Amino acid sequence: MPQLDTSTWLVTIFSMILTLFIMMQLKVSKHSFHPNPEPLEVKSSKHTTPWETKWTKIYSPLSLPQR
Repeated sequence: MPQLDTSTWLVTIFSMILTLFIMMQLKVSKHSFHPNPEPLEVKSSKHTTPWETKWTKIYSPLSLPQR
């Protein structure tokens, strides 16, 4: 069985990585970014719920009277 020649693998892998890097750089360079991004003002609306006006008590099982 012949031995697999791996002498060109290093060159192949480096050339693939270089090609991918160049392609990504070209892709990013064609993308247009906003010059000065400004935060948007978000208007929050106040929702009234029935439990906001009432005071409620949460009973823990340990504070309940013993039977």
